[in-house]
Amino acid sequence: MFRNYGRELLRSGIIEAKAGNKESARRYFDRAVYINDDHEVLAEAWFWMSQVMEDQAEQRQALENCLAHDLYHARARRALAILNGKLKAHEMIDPDHLPPAPEGLHAADAERFMCPKCGGRMSFAPDGQSLLCEYCSRNQRFTWQPGTAEEKDFFIAMATARGHGKPLQQQVVHCEGCGCEFILPPSQISSTCAYCDSPHVVNWESEEELLAPDGIIPHAFDQKRAIRFLIEWVKSNQIKPEKQVELPRGVYLPLWTFDLGGEINYVGVTTVEEDDLGFGGRQRRRIQVRDRYPVMVNDMPIPASRKLSAVFLKLIPTFALKAVRPYDPRYLASWPAEVYDIPMAEASLDARAQALSRYKRDLPDLLPGTQINSVSSVNMAIASFRLNLLPIWMTEIPFGGRIHLLLINGQNGTVASDLPEKSEKTTSEGLMKYLADLLD
Repeated sequence: MFRNYGRELLRSGIIEAKAGNKESARRYFDRAVYINDDHEVLAEAWFWMSQVMEDQAEQRQALENCLAHDLYHARARRALAILNGKLKAHEMIDPDHLPPAPEGLHAADAERFMCPKCGGRMSFAPDGQSLLCEYCSRNQRFTWQPGTAEEKDFFIAMATARGHGKPLQQQVVHCEGCGCEFILPPSQISSTCAYCDSPHVVNWESEEELLAPDGIIPHAFDQKRAIRFLIEWVKSNQIKPEKQVELPRGVYLPLWTFDLGGEINYVGVTTVEEDDLGFGGRQRRRIQVRDRYPVMVNDMPIPASRKLSAVFLKLIPTFALKAVRPYDPRYLASWPAEVYDIPMAEASLDARAQALSRYKRDLPDLLPGTQINSVSSVNMAIASFRLNLLPIWMTEIPFGGRIHLLLINGQNGTVASDLPEKSEKTTSEGLMKYLADLLD
């Protein structure tokens, strides 16, 4: 009875708040909070309480009380982010009515990497910690702290256009060295000037439509070692390429990772023992159970690009994501990097689906003795996300009458391809004839 009465008080308070009667609304919300023990009602009452308060300190306290009862209350998290200055009110959009995509060329803010000593071109050296001048060999080291790549608040990003968009414009980059302007395709954020060959990396923080990378795993080895990994893989699979193999090309590919929490609602059947009042002893009876199971998923990986997703999916589990470092544009000096073409909002749906599928598979083992009949993800929520850049070496293998894509993990040398897992092996005779020139 009190639960229903509490809901009626909340409903009346919301009506008064929408009518602009703040004092009357506040009295309803005070009463709803006082008599209720339902976390859902309490969270909603505290949120609406914040909407009828004038003092920012009181608003913040009400929002924090709301989140104490429902950590994933989206409106409260967004309102608190605005109070804390992490989200601008004018940046918020209606996700059901997204702004039109911009057209034409777009001036991009980019950073140029040249040697301060001789003016030569600087490149990131695959030692994981320095820039190297290609002319005077000046080594410019930079430090990093392991495990400090921050994750973004999912609820804040979803409130802005950045959480829903993807790059649709060509970017015009102005070279400060020679004064020329060159165009980057929407899918790329780093390149070299077509005239003076100086490396440029787009400053994503200045882009209003895109989410900037949060973390990166730097390339750990150079092209020569990548070639050796390629040769070892081809030899171990006894593949005889039909034409000359192209040199592996180093690139960074984008990857979303999501942290999920909340609960999985489930309905099942279990067997209980109870006293048999008629005959003494015990009897077994099957009963229906409706309950929730806590969700804890860390770094659910979802590809952020469709181009190489099939082979990239095979390679993702081989990366040690705990080694992700905070993003720094210097890692991309002279290394191409792709922009995501799968928006964060779209990728989050895949993360939810995969997490639900995982719990549907594991719940019978997590709840022994309970037959699970149905599950629901209504109370499961994504708390945070991160956009990562992963190091890849890529090439193509001409084999079996067509060209096969091959990717090499730039962190540890693991190889993946679009070849069938159990393809018919061919003789390795003459193999080095096709691959030896790669090491020249």
